[in-house]
Amino acid sequence: MRNLWIVLAHTYWTKVKSKTFIATTLTMAIFMLVLLNLNNIIQLFDDDAAEQAYDVLILAENENVYGLLAQEVQNEDNQITVYEASDEEQAEEDVLDGGFDASLIVSGEGEEIEGHFYAPTVNETYLPTQLESALQSVKEMQIAGALGLEEGELQALDEAVPFEQTALDDTARSEAELNQARFFVNTLLFIIYFSVLFLGNMIASEVATEKSSRVMEILISSASPVQQMFGKIIGIGLIGLTQYALIFMIAVFSVGTMIGSVDVNEANEVVGDQALLDMSGAVFSMELFFYAFLYFILGYLLYATLAAMLGSVVTRIEDVGQAIGPMNMLVIVALMISIFSLGNPGATLVTITSYIPFFTPMIMFLRIGMGEAAIWEVLLSIGIMIVTITLLAMVAARIYRGGVLLYSHSRTWKGLKRALLLSRKST
Repeated sequence: MRNLWIVLAHTYWTKVKSKTFIATTLTMAIFMLVLLNLNNIIQLFDDDAAEQAYDVLILAENENVYGLLAQEVQNEDNQITVYEASDEEQAEEDVLDGGFDASLIVSGEGEEIEGHFYAPTVNETYLPTQLESALQSVKEMQIAGALGLEEGELQALDEAVPFEQTALDDTARSEAELNQARFFVNTLLFIIYFSVLFLGNMIASEVATEKSSRVMEILISSASPVQQMFGKIIGIGLIGLTQYALIFMIAVFSVGTMIGSVDVNEANEVVGDQALLDMSGAVFSMELFFYAFLYFILGYLLYATLAAMLGSVVTRIEDVGQAIGPMNMLVIVALMISIFSLGNPGATLVTITSYIPFFTPMIMFLRIGMGEAAIWEVLLSIGIMIVTITLLAMVAARIYRGGVLLYSHSRTWKGLKRALLLSRKST
């Protein structure tokens, strides 16, 4: 047991102090800060855009249409200045010369009204969107006038229909809880996905590197292969938790700064048996936090054990990607099923795949978050995961024991069989 902790501590501190870990953590932290402050960043650029002025030439067949359109554009956005054009070709030349930003040619009136927008490029969406909206308003006003509708009646037609959703089942999740669940599910999906790709590759690559450099032969004399395997799995798992903890603290600090002006006592509310905190539209549930952490740990242990087993039969670092490719495909399939099942979490495919161990961490959590899984189903999936991890760890330990001594190049499947045979001979 002492050797296990030595391997664990060595793996952890070596990786934590590495430049790769520091650079990755800083990159993810910056990404998190940008993501959480995306609205402020967009607003910053929107403020810059708000200062930009546009000069637009408008040519309309009907003088009344031009007057209504010019008035509507000025009312909607003071950034746009309208000028009346006398000739279509001249208007296009003025736009190309740079004297005006765009031109709008309007034909017909009422139901027959049409618009054609001209600009040097059509990459920008702001200006044509504003002009299209104004032209739509003019069309509606002219049709309403022809039908004898007053402005209040026209507004009543455009007013959205109040539509509320209420679940008759008292145990069903509320709309706020479902929005929260979707957020957690999406977050967990990508955390597991990137954790498997990053941490799984790290485990497999480290084992392959030690074998290719012959360091493994020295390590085996001081610690058994099984101790090395579990030491690496736990040590690299702690590295991932350290990284996520740092990023989580940054996220909490960022969110706390944004909602610091909100009265927490006024924001607290209770939904069912769960204490929820609703602040500025964000709802947090300790139950989903718990399940997210639990399934993340179970998913990591399952995939990390598989990655260590596959990495032990690789003799060259260049072959790591090929060896763990099938494992990565399992994660991708689970990710795709989960994403496309968010709108229908009760589908038969979702229910069946939620009990397949390699898919359970993501898909069962999706069902829990969306309120589709009963407690017995949750306990059953956890039991299946624990049994699968235990059995896989037993098999992986035997293969790892023989795999670290296997230096001949062979296909992954043949390497697994040879490692298993070598392990049996050595015992």
